[in-house]
Amino acid sequence: MNLDDLYRRVIMDHYKNPRNRGSFDDDALKIELNNPTCGDRITLQLKVEDGIVKDARYSGEGCSISMSSASMMTEAVKGKTVKEALDFAEHFSSMMKGETVDFGDYEDIEALSGVNKFPARIKCATLAWNALRKGIDIEQQHK
Repeated sequence: MNLDDLYRRVIMDHYKNPRNRGSFDDDALKIELNNPTCGDRITLQLKVEDGIVKDARYSGEGCSISMSSASMMTEAVKGKTVKEALDFAEHFSSMMKGETVDFGDYEDIEALSGVNKFPARIKCATLAWNALRKGIDIEQQHK
């Protein structure tokens, strides 16, 4: 099996078996973003306490790239500090620019590295990460 096939399988696994899909019933921070180019939309909910992303969930509709990316992102940032979560988002942006990035224990994210070859799909892959950045920014403004 070549690397592209492996990456495709990882992406489809997150798409068909999403992690952290759903919503909280309480007053978790809620961020809604959409990609008007293709119609992808996401609602990200974050629980941030004492500078730590305690939990993250998402819902929405979109292509396999955007929904898989949301699944991977929520897995990666849970339990991380706000700074670590923002660092992950920055690393992801760098990867979308074609740079080599090490995500440590969250190597599933690397499956999206090939998206940078398709500029129209980069917005799909970065939608959840942009929602994360926006959510952390909102959370920090309300301190």
